[in-house]
Amino acid sequence: MSWALRDLPSTELDGLPTERHDHQPESSPGTHSNGANQIDHVVAFSPDLDRTVAVLRRAGLDFRRLREGPTPAGAQRQAFFRVGEAVLEVVEHPPGTPAAEDPAAPAGFYGLALATPDIDATARSFGPLLGEVRDAVQPGRRIATVRRDAQLGLPVAFMSV
Repeated sequence: MSWALRDLPSTELDGLPTERHDHQPESSPGTHSNGANQIDHVVAFSPDLDRTVAVLRRAGLDFRRLREGPTPAGAQRQAFFRVGEAVLEVVEHPPGTPAAEDPAAPAGFYGLALATPDIDATARSFGPLLGEVRDAVQPGRRIATVRRDAQLGLPVAFMSV
């Protein structure tokens, strides 16, 4: 997985494959047949969150906050950056996992969450390939994860707007 970002002084983002994208879109984004109409957030993992945060801040990404405390994935620390309309969520590898054992390793992309104005319609369109729609961490929002059987190649979730 890689991405392209506009208005970025550096594409050196601690191992996250990044290209500079300088032209403006010709039209506004549409809605996919599954209901998604934008990227809600991109998830990356890092064995050294402090290092990755420092690199991303130097590269000009808009740091919003650091969250410390247990997450559903077992991580203890997360950092959040605003990247255009989307959010980049950088999660520190949970202690004791093999990935956490090499703090010199680069950060890497993990998955993404797409926004949909009608998550129930999105769930119907995916049928059994989408997990149960449940409350998200963000108050008032709901989330469902695409099952591995869909063979998308990376974790994907859909979130209500």
